[in-house]
Amino acid sequence: MSIVPPIAMSDPPAILGGPPAFPEGLQFLRPSVPPKERVLRDVETILSSGNLTNGPFVRRLEERAAEYLGVRHCVAVSSCTAGLMLVIRAAGLSGDALLPSFTFAATAHAAAWNQLRPVFADVDPKTLTLSPDASARTMGVRTSLILATHTFGTPCAVEELSALAGNSGIKLVFDAAHAFGSRHAGAPVGGFGDAEVFSLSPTKVLVASEGGIIATNDDLLAGRCRIGRDYANPGDYDCLFVGLNARMSEIHAAIAQASLEGLEQRIEHRNELAGLYIRALANVPGISFPLVPPGRRGYRDQALLRATRPLHAGLSVTIRQERELVRYRGGGRSRPHFASVELDGQRGTTESGPGHRADSAISCLREALSSRPESH
Repeated sequence: MSIVPPIAMSDPPAILGGPPAFPEGLQFLRPSVPPKERVLRDVETILSSGNLTNGPFVRRLEERAAEYLGVRHCVAVSSCTAGLMLVIRAAGLSGDALLPSFTFAATAHAAAWNQLRPVFADVDPKTLTLSPDASARTMGVRTSLILATHTFGTPCAVEELSALAGNSGIKLVFDAAHAFGSRHAGAPVGGFGDAEVFSLSPTKVLVASEGGIIATNDDLLAGRCRIGRDYANPGDYDCLFVGLNARMSEIHAAIAQASLEGLEQRIEHRNELAGLYIRALANVPGISFPLVPPGRRGYRDQALLRATRPLHAGLSVTIRQERELVRYRGGGRSRPHFASVELDGQRGTTESGPGHRADSAISCLREALSSRPESH
């Protein structure tokens, strides 16, 4: 039985003043939660030990993550944002930070928190990642950092950005929030640039409930980040610089370790779901998908649809605000709408949780797209 209320196709979406489809709210996501028996066993061990933070579960997570990513150091922190803040602080940078024009706000927050001025460069319209050519045109004498984002898990043009940073004598850090498990030229994302920082929040393929991981091959940077996550206290309370309380708890580390099991299968499953959408909607006029270039492997944290011409309001009766990003262009403005498809109580998204019905979702989406008017 459908849980979608009867709404006329002529009604505008709720965001534009129409009746809400779900007045009581709708679950926004279904995280890939590890087996509760495993997690509860580890939580019992942690509680019995009395060691709730900076303990063996955090250290073991760091070791396993470093082994998976092929880097010398991983530093577990409370969030990806805190990790980015610490990396920039530990590097002692000032001046301008070059950022992609399309990224999450936290990327810029990390730079601004460190008193760096965010300067934005265009992204590649095909991959939505930072354009090396635009970066070269935008850089100035004040630029001390390129802070690039692996958008939706798609690896950046790391060779070009690395060459640009190296030739200019500046730091290169990647906001890899979506990219744990992504690969570039056969190598795991994690070892590129001076550091890469991952998110372990519920929408990601590796989940700690909340948390982040700093990955780097720089011994000095890793050491300063480890100290920085604990107020920059080296052990004698004579703090070396202004740090943070950015420690990861033992319980979050236990969840993340359990989530490492089956990681490759979840990545494969998400890419399979994204592939279904891409193939089924390939010939629908006005819709395109970001490119994952050959030699790069992302995981589709979100199956991203881009509208290349205006979409009529009736589309959002079928497409529910949730996971996939639709660019809706109208009135001279561009704004993001997150959406997934609802049909007979089943939602079509790139989530790898139970009950996914991509086939029904795609059929519903294609019908809505094909029935839209040519102009309005």
